[in-house]
Amino acid sequence: MSEDIRNDTYDKVSTDIEYNRNNDPELDPFEIEFRPEFRQGRGPKEAFVNEHGVLIGDHIYESDNSPLNRWSKDTDPSVMSGDEWVHPYKDVGFQTSENRDLFEQAIPPKGHPFQHPDKDVAYKSFRGTETEQDEEERKE
Repeated sequence: MSEDIRNDTYDKVSTDIEYNRNNDPELDPFEIEFRPEFRQGRGPKEAFVNEHGVLIGDHIYESDNSPLNRWSKDTDPSVMSGDEWVHPYKDVGFQTSENRDLFEQAIPPKGHPFQHPDKDVAYKSFRGTETEQDEEERKE
């Protein structure tokens, strides 16, 4: 992903907020130590208010303006999709061992089998050649 695309993601957020006047983003005890190559173009280091009026990056995960607090059967889940809902430095997901390995030590995730400890769901799609068994299954 290019730096321009990452920066465009945060064009509509505001970091000039009361929370940042009272808190130093450099002193965040939950933030991991990103390697230099993962810092460039990530977005704001401080907390921000997204275009929906929700504070992102305060570690409270509670906002009166959040769709989660007004969820109903009529709510379109896509309203909460996109990077503006994830802080580029302070998201809780960075605390996983896989993300810490990647962003702090540049160790890429193993990714095989993907997301399933005992099933390789991408095997047939990515192995490249068709086996005799695949050919027979296709004929059935």
